[in-house]
Amino acid sequence: MIQYRVSYENPLTFYLQVEMRLAVPAGATAPLALQLPAWRPGRYELQNFAQKIQKVEVSDAATGQPLPYRKTTKDRWEIADAAGKELRINYNFYAHQMDAGGSWLDEQQLYLNPVQCFMYAEGREQEACELTLAVPEGWQVACGLPQGAPSVLLAANFDQLADAPLIASPTLVHQQYEAGGLPFHIWVQGEATLNWPRVLADFKAFSEAQVQLFGGCPVADYHFLNQLLPYKHYHGVEHHNSTVITLGPAELIMTEALYKEFLGVSCHELFHTWNIKSIRPAEMQPYDYARENYFRTCFIAEGITTYYGEYLLARSHVRTPAQYFEELGTVLQRHYADAGPDNLSLADASVDLWLDGYKPGVPDRKVSVYHKGALAALLLDLTLRQLSGHVRSLDDVLRRLYAEFGQTGTGYAEADYVRIVEAVAGRKMGAYFDKFIYGTEPLATPLDKVLHTVGCQLLVAENASASEGRFGFRTVGRNERTEVSGIWPGSPAAAALTVDDEIVAVNGRRVDLNLQTLLSTGAPSYEINVFRQHRLVTATLTATAGTSYGPRYSVAKLAEADAAQREGFAKWLGREF
Repeated sequence: MIQYRVSYENPLTFYLQVEMRLAVPAGATAPLALQLPAWRPGRYELQNFAQKIQKVEVSDAATGQPLPYRKTTKDRWEIADAAGKELRINYNFYAHQMDAGGSWLDEQQLYLNPVQCFMYAEGREQEACELTLAVPEGWQVACGLPQGAPSVLLAANFDQLADAPLIASPTLVHQQYEAGGLPFHIWVQGEATLNWPRVLADFKAFSEAQVQLFGGCPVADYHFLNQLLPYKHYHGVEHHNSTVITLGPAELIMTEALYKEFLGVSCHELFHTWNIKSIRPAEMQPYDYARENYFRTCFIAEGITTYYGEYLLARSHVRTPAQYFEELGTVLQRHYADAGPDNLSLADASVDLWLDGYKPGVPDRKVSVYHKGALAALLLDLTLRQLSGHVRSLDDVLRRLYAEFGQTGTGYAEADYVRIVEAVAGRKMGAYFDKFIYGTEPLATPLDKVLHTVGCQLLVAENASASEGRFGFRTVGRNERTEVSGIWPGSPAAAALTVDDEIVAVNGRRVDLNLQTLLSTGAPSYEINVFRQHRLVTATLTATAGTSYGPRYSVAKLAEADAAQREGFAKWLGREF
């Protein structure tokens, strides 16, 4: 067994003390290699956690004598003289990252994502692990791992340990409910007053909907670990049988705006228990923590999960269809926020998560696997329902993926997903994949078509912003300045402005929170004064008649629907039209 111990001396420094112990066989000839993960599952980019490691020391546990070691990469260490010894590896870890993928230490809690801070012995990842937490007596520990003794957690292997975040605190609040015959735990750290009867009823409803959809659950219990913060925040990360959700401000948790986010992220992260933690791409069987794990199917892992995360809230009657359509509208607006979807496919965007998937990047370069992936999943779900008269749907695709791959521990490939989709459809689906997964075909027209089959429609409205709607540019306020943040290709602004221009005047009038008013006088053209690279430049904007940019999309029920459309609506959302 490989043993880990976490303690701390002064929480004001944010430094944890980590100790790792393991015995090296007497016959070992090669140096013992220790690797710290460079990324974490659920966030497909290198994060280089070794930046948080301080003062690595290696010693013989029996004698206390220091042992020499050699650092071979940014996050890998080799110990040459280790054969026949029990080693003790000590180092400090800086726990000062409060988000769903981070770790945090203060006087009130220890919050830990083990994947950030625990090294593993190369070639020994399958050995059992034990984690001891040196926390004050009486502190509760919220974690998906079993506890062998108070503050002692047990894991079957390093993967299970790395995928088990924990919160230890004297102020944890705990509630429990049952869904599908399984216990679900809700843990809350933070100063928040929740309406527990409502929360438990809503969580039970969407949890039961998920277990019912898949026909079973890959875990024996599940833990929602919530950090409810005193400031605005939103983040969630999935794990084997748990999730961490960081959300705030805590005092607003039961308001409509924040509570819908609480439900949405919780439903989304629970769905990952099947879709990515159990139904896992072949490229991640097993995880390689030392380098990128490229895979072209994140539109399945994240896109489908984004779709179901909100859709199931409506289907389980936690949210109304109107509330669901509002969330769909948000996804549509984020997808159509720029021209990126014209330039990169969903499959290639899945690979590019490792490149720049979690930051804005250069203008109009990429597409979101979350937003377009969700819309592509909606299109596929309604298409499958239409082809089968609502006998089959995307639910059937997911059930087959779970049976064939999730329950067998086998990784799936792109071709497996295509094969299963076509089996459920009862026909070839090459056009769907070529256009919307491997190509950049616009989604609006086909989405509107399939939405009509369930009594709904895709509405398109002109952008009410004069700068974007008429001239094709967006702005952002920075330090009381109005700066150009985005430009639609082919628009009037594309010929006159550039990103980062500071707009200072329109037709001789100073710009001061009044840009839209100044551009809405109906004049045929406007003289724009901007600072560009610290030089004053004058440009002219002339609108193109009959052309607008940045349209706003939304989903709504048809004013009138026939019997087939009404029936489709009821079968899709589980509600009467």
